[in-house]
Amino acid sequence: MSKIVDGLLYSESHEWVKVDGNVAIVGVSDYAQAELGDITYVDMPDVDDEVKAGDDFGAVESVKTSSEIVAPVSGKIIACNTELEDRPELINEDAYAAWIVKIEMSDSSELDSLLNASAYTKLVG
Repeated sequence: MSKIVDGLLYSESHEWVKVDGNVAIVGVSDYAQAELGDITYVDMPDVDDEVKAGDDFGAVESVKTSSEIVAPVSGKIIACNTELEDRPELINEDAYAAWIVKIEMSDSSELDSLLNASAYTKLVG
């Protein structure tokens, strides 16, 4: 059974979001990393890139497959987890500690379309 953390928001494309003021900290869910298998590479955008909710902005690659990372909210990338460049397996070790990007949100109302832990549990159920 995949770990789902209360207090985070989730997208139907299996990203998690932790809200910190006007910043969305984004990673991939435990369910997603389990489906992908051993992660070998994380393709991240550049700091200052603009992203739009629902658009792909990177990818997580594993020995089995590659999966697009979809922006759960719109805004500007203000940080990328560069530790993942050398150690992408950190996502396998703890998907919720290994954030991928931080997005300064341009429209925090987009958070309303994300799932809470209980709704996400039903989705991946």
